[in-house]
Amino acid sequence: QSQYVESGGGSVQPGGSLRLSCTTSPFTFGYYAIGWFRQAPGKEREGVSCISSSDGLTFYSDSVKGRFTISRDSAKNIMYLQMNSLQPEDTGVYYCAGDESHLHRKSARDVCGSVDFDYWGQGTQVTVSS
Repeated sequence: QSQYVESGGGSVQPGGSLRLSCTTSPFTFGYYAIGWFRQAPGKEREGVSCISSSDGLTFYSDSVKGRFTISRDSAKNIMYLQMNSLQPEDTGVYYCAGDESHLHRKSARDVCGSVDFDYWGQGTQVTVSS
């Protein structure tokens, strides 16, 4: 049973940066789908950025495009979300997720629209406030 554990959350002023990290599965067979999701108070969980081995592409939601960068270190089994130019509307609990059973067949965009991942992290709080 893999454990996905996020770290790197915290409080930052508008315009600041944070980098989230998440330990992942080793994805032994090379097929994977990973993503970062967030949930703001009173709102539904949304897909922020995802990667799928099916198309090798990354997807970013319109709200973070150009400011956030997702990456993965396959040697260390860690995924990252570099968040720059943070704004108050980026506040929320951020979750990492991974799947190696079926979501890898989807495009990165569709991965971010999915909820049935094999693994979820426990979440890390990101607060952007002056």
